[in-house]
Amino acid sequence: MKTDSRLSGVLHVLLHMAESAKPITSDALATMMQTNPVVIRRILGGLREQGLVQSEKGHGGGWQLSCDMEQVTLRNIYDALGAPTLLAIGNRTELPACLVEQAVNAAMDQAFADAEALLLARLGKVTLAQLSADFHRRLKERAPSQGDPHV
Repeated sequence: MKTDSRLSGVLHVLLHMAESAKPITSDALATMMQTNPVVIRRILGGLREQGLVQSEKGHGGGWQLSCDMEQVTLRNIYDALGAPTLLAIGNRTELPACLVEQAVNAAMDQAFADAEALLLARLGKVTLAQLSADFHRRLKERAPSQGDPHV
């Protein structure tokens, strides 16, 4: 079953952008993410509409953060991505005639709702600034011999 990794990927891109003093091109971001620049532009275009990033065309142009990392949560980013499906599991059929399957669906629906509410609440408590601080802590703890230009 394929998972949707857009949130994780976008957070990766946003933290790279936060580390850069100048705009980063779609090509450079795509190289970091091992994807196509069109994919980067499509995803970041949606974030631009939400005021989270900005872009400039031409020489010296590219993408930059345009939000306060202390105020933006993972939930905000998730919502800006269009609130993709959180859980990869679901009911066998949505409107079963079988009373047994109706009972199963009722129990499963409640479990799904509870799990989604818990996950969304957690995403709402973590800011981009907290992710950045965790990155900087990890970078500081890294042994010099483990240096990697692709932090």
